[in-house]
Amino acid sequence: MTGKTMTNTPSTRRGANAALLAFFGAVAIGGPALAQNSARDAGAEAFVQTKAQRVITVLANKTMSDAQKTQVFHQAVDELADVPRITNFVLGKYARTITPEQRARFTPVFRAYAENVYQSRIDDYRGEQLKVVGSVVNKPGDVTVKTLISGGQITQPLPVSWRVLGGGQTWKVVDVQFKGIWLAITQQQDFVSTIDNAGGNIDVLINQLQKGGSAPSGRRK
Repeated sequence: MTGKTMTNTPSTRRGANAALLAFFGAVAIGGPALAQNSARDAGAEAFVQTKAQRVITVLANKTMSDAQKTQVFHQAVDELADVPRITNFVLGKYARTITPEQRARFTPVFRAYAENVYQSRIDDYRGEQLKVVGSVVNKPGDVTVKTLISGGQITQPLPVSWRVLGGGQTWKVVDVQFKGIWLAITQQQDFVSTIDNAGGNIDVLINQLQKGGSAPSGRRK
């Protein structure tokens, strides 16, 4: 899978934000512009520094075999991200109608697809070091952590933002912003549009993900 994403439009971003409000009853994932609090959260920053750095280190490791790297990356993602929540979120309105059998098929194929997307984005940078440079508390337990990736083949540090939910020892990433694009929101837009264009048939999306190849794009032209 190539892990391509597509740019956002105002209408689809509005829809994604509305869907996430329904899921979490709070500020949308990936909506840093909605933040009203300028305070920082040291716990969230420490979590991202440790766990996201591990992900970067795994991908930059040149001594691991591809199989080893895939396995360790999978484990690192589990420590970093709230995979079940993201899996539910990207289905948008269809998270309420998906059958247990469909969910059992969707969950592993989305996991493989999403890991490919995130790995591709980080590999594009080919950096080795991650440094937290700040954070914004959107509300208690909802923080956007700002980082810079540098080293390796990067000539200038590149910004990456991480949306984390939780607190104490229970922080988890729910979205990552690369070059202005929040990946989970973009995936939700693409997935919901694909299902919409299939008349609400979730199996169409599942089958596309199972077949591999490019990320599904159900956007209406």
